[in-house]
Amino acid sequence: IRRNDIGFVYQFHHLLPEFSALENIMLPQLVHGLPKAEASERAAQLLDYMQIGHRANHRPSELSGGEQQRVAIARAVANAPLVLLADEPTGNLDPTTAGYVFDALSALMKQSGLAALIATHNHDLAARMDRRVTLKDGKVVSL
Repeated sequence: IRRNDIGFVYQFHHLLPEFSALENIMLPQLVHGLPKAEASERAAQLLDYMQIGHRANHRPSELSGGEQQRVAIARAVANAPLVLLADEPTGNLDPTTAGYVFDALSALMKQSGLAALIATHNHDLAARMDRRVTLKDGKVVSL
């Protein structure tokens, strides 16, 4: 279930440094059994959607923090999961870049019907979600 139906985005992107942005997105698709040509095409489409198609052949060390996080999001949705779990996906980004990454993630959710559970301390971004659950000291304090 995890490999097929759930995508993960972490606060730190966890991209493989020896691979390009395109290859980082292709890897989960190849593991899933998609032919290399199809995985490459899907990865390129996702990079274009995230507005970083021009950075496809760059390694993570050559990308900005926002670009790295967009690659991580594209990788997480490459296999068209039913659910996306995101832990502070904008936590390491400046406010402007965080807003852009969040907008891209929101658009992907709406376009694909993807359900997402996003943990964030950013109240501005949380306010833009369709539904919010607030936790305090490990307990639900509002729905």
